[in-house]
Amino acid sequence: MTDEKTKESQYNIALDYARARGLEQMGLMTSQAWYDDPRRLTFTLARYKFVSKMFSGRKHALEVGCADAFGTRIVAQEVEKVTATDFDPVFIKDVKDRMSDKWRFDCFVHDMLADPAPGAYDCMYALDVLEHIEKQDEDTFISNMIAPLDMDGVIILGMPSLESQDYASPISKEGHVNCKTMPDFKVLMEKYFKNVFMFSMNDEVVHTGYHKMAHYLFALGCGKRA
Repeated sequence: MTDEKTKESQYNIALDYARARGLEQMGLMTSQAWYDDPRRLTFTLARYKFVSKMFSGRKHALEVGCADAFGTRIVAQEVEKVTATDFDPVFIKDVKDRMSDKWRFDCFVHDMLADPAPGAYDCMYALDVLEHIEKQDEDTFISNMIAPLDMDGVIILGMPSLESQDYASPISKEGHVNCKTMPDFKVLMEKYFKNVFMFSMNDEVVHTGYHKMAHYLFALGCGKRA
């Protein structure tokens, strides 16, 4: 690669980056998805894109259940600061081992069922997390999650719809113990927020269409109840 040049000069930046820093690496989960089901990665990144645009201009975002945090950079493009947490040390080590100086963010192990995360935040999100929390623990999880959220802060939770589980992969189904219908998801969120806005998602497209045909659900909550 030392003497190579691209035929169109504007693309030599790709060679320059590779020579100086090596190639960017995927995380543990995204690498597995790219190998087993490349399409799935497009859905995951589209969810992060939705969060990033909803939070654009916010000061400090908390991500709960970040796993390998491959999509966290997308949110970091739109908010001033991101802090990411996961209860699994294996994933947090992976995130830290791949951390880029250009996209550096705080990342630490934390179990949201044990206690709230330290810090103060004006926005927070958890994608593909709540469906892994047993129903009897969901109130503890959400209460602890939103404890450090500003009273005028915003939260986004995303999960596969209950209706989608007939088509879920075996790996997904194994951990999905608490998927919900959109009406049930909204009722849960309204216990904690005065205003809850629901969105459907199919593949990479977020919309307000018929919820029973949605593969994925977003709940956006604002106006935290005292």
